[in-house]
Amino acid sequence: MSELPGMNRDALEQFLRENGIEIAGSLAVEMISGGRSNLTYKAYDDNSAWVVRRPPTSGLTPSAHDMAREWAVTRALASTDVPVAPTVAFDRDGSVLGAPMTVVDFVPGRVIRAREDLSDLTDAQIDANATELVRVLARLHAVDPAEVGLESFGRPDGFVSRQVATWARQWQSVKTRDLPDVDRLHRALEAAIPVHSASSIVHGDFRVDNTIVDSDDVGSVAAVVDWEMSTLGDPLTDVALMCIYRQPVFDAVLGADAAWTSDRYPSAADLAQLYSVESGRELANWGFYLALANFKLGVIGEGITHRALSGSDTGAGARHAADATGEFIAAGIRALSGTTS
Repeated sequence: MSELPGMNRDALEQFLRENGIEIAGSLAVEMISGGRSNLTYKAYDDNSAWVVRRPPTSGLTPSAHDMAREWAVTRALASTDVPVAPTVAFDRDGSVLGAPMTVVDFVPGRVIRAREDLSDLTDAQIDANATELVRVLARLHAVDPAEVGLESFGRPDGFVSRQVATWARQWQSVKTRDLPDVDRLHRALEAAIPVHSASSIVHGDFRVDNTIVDSDDVGSVAAVVDWEMSTLGDPLTDVALMCIYRQPVFDAVLGADAAWTSDRYPSAADLAQLYSVESGRELANWGFYLALANFKLGVIGEGITHRALSGSDTGAGARHAADATGEFIAAGIRALSGTTS
């Protein structure tokens, strides 16, 4: 059997044994997901299963940064009421697979990723799933970073202003054409940066397909996954991004019909209001946060197409991801101006 991309089964087995993991029988490895995010594999023997994650083999410079971040936050949150996979081992220097790698216990359950994954669910089940997702996010934002050893996990002061600057710089690096509205939105965001903002652990990419839910109860989240974008920052950036992911145009960025964009889920406004109730947090300057989330996704869509045109991203729909950019930017301008039409 040929080796999976980015995987060396024998080296992984030796690494697990060296970290005190007894392998019953032979170790098998299969790919769970690949592409633009970190590569994810399921490794298993006759008794146990684990999830292995590492950066993609191309399209970016392998770095310990995101894997170390993912490892640190999942280890820290194990003592909280935020559901995460139990951590097993971390190869920081990439000696096993040629890039940094994390290993966690395999959490059984289902991932609601594509629109078709909703076909066997009732409306009540989908509502229960959405409610629990928001509650989990509120619980994450309520964790005191210092109490779990994450007080140095990021730089919360000036977080939103750095976000505005970061995505403006990224646009200059990935743009495939001139879009004057991008500069217009950037200037408007700079002028609207809140003077005061809260701070918490933020996931950075929170939506339904970055969770594992109970196989028999989609209203129960077994684990939140994909923590490579986590940091200390403004919790409302997490909430706004979750809401903006609900826009149907996000399908163009993903190159697929996403479950989270389905109109069977509550509206973005309803999700935001539920979060406010569950967290006890006011949605102050909400238009700014929605605009920033739209700005970010617009640039991300452009970046996917930019990489496709350079030959480093061949994923489904990659060359057309930038088709969504103009719509996201327009939505951001509307959010700041207080209009929705």
